[in-house]
Amino acid sequence: MAAIEWIRFLIGAFLLLCGMAMFLLEVFGVFHFKYVLNRMHAAAMGDTLGIGFSLLGLIVMSGFNFTSLKLLCVIVFLWFASPVSSHLIARLEVSTDDEPEKHYRRMPLKELEKELAQKKEGEE
Repeated sequence: MAAIEWIRFLIGAFLLLCGMAMFLLEVFGVFHFKYVLNRMHAAAMGDTLGIGFSLLGLIVMSGFNFTSLKLLCVIVFLWFASPVSSHLIARLEVSTDDEPEKHYRRMPLKELEKELAQKKEGEE
């Protein structure tokens, strides 16, 4: 029985370490990127994966009981809430950006189709 507990502990610790690694990558992405949307993408992906791995590690460590069910509900809620909130913040940033040409360019669909056709012809 003790061997199973050690295996469960090691798997949980590994998942917690993976979660911490995701958080460290998130911090690096937030401070490395210059544009708001890039930073926000790094933060949103890092939060979702980091919290997911960390809570999954806690579920494995605590065993499968009612507390694990509550932690699983938290994971599901965060998987739904984090992308939606990030998307809303991104839409707000794009709609209130004073200098959109500095960060990205708007391209009509016809122009995009022409550009893609030219690239395709150039590859052949």
